[in-house]
Amino acid sequence: MTTTFPDVTISTERLVLRPFEEEDVTALAEMMNDENITAWTSAPYPYTQAHAHAWATRDSHAERTEGRGIVLAVTEFLTQRLVGIVHLRNTNWRTRATEVGYVTAPWARGEGYASESVLAVAQWLFREQGFERLELRTAADNTASQQVAQKIGCISEGVLRNAWTVRTQTTDGGWTDTRTDLIVWSLLPEDLDEGDGFDGYDGYESYDTYGGQGGHGAHPGHTFPGQRSDANGHPVGADRK
Repeated sequence: MTTTFPDVTISTERLVLRPFEEEDVTALAEMMNDENITAWTSAPYPYTQAHAHAWATRDSHAERTEGRGIVLAVTEFLTQRLVGIVHLRNTNWRTRATEVGYVTAPWARGEGYASESVLAVAQWLFREQGFERLELRTAADNTASQQVAQKIGCISEGVLRNAWTVRTQTTDGGWTDTRTDLIVWSLLPEDLDEGDGFDGYDGYESYDTYGGQGGHGAHPGHTFPGQRSDANGHPVGADRK
């Protein structure tokens, strides 16, 4: 049984989703220091060039090679600028189920990029990889994240009470952890069949597999909890560790 995803790039009308490269380090560090991403994820803050280099060159690739999931850098097709991240994680190969997390760069918010990229990954996951379930978990107050889940056709399944922590900015400019509920969402293959695409968007246009990328150990602490970035740019998603 296959226990790793292929090294893949996925193209949509506006976006290219591909593995991270060393050239992404500067843009990644800038994106991850955004206060909305700090608030809704557990990524390190401040997010340094060293964090970004480890993620772009080693840790993101280890997610795939070690069988946990796959990390894709989301870039604009025309400009090649880094738009965000889509991260499949907590993959169960026996049940063919996985969880998605995503973030969007501040400059790219409001364009529907999060919805477009996550929908394209979902279609690839179900149609090309034979998966049966995609799960998202959104912080209870992250309404923008919840709107993205709804936009791509996810069904709300319930609430995990007091299951996560988000960050709240203090008066002195620091951050403090606050407990929150998580809303569980799911997307199944038949959900896409019933309502394929959104706002006239039909999903991914093509995908290509790369050659092997070589795996490395994961970097502790660089994970994106509850990390969901939506079409309006607020982090969204299910990376919680």
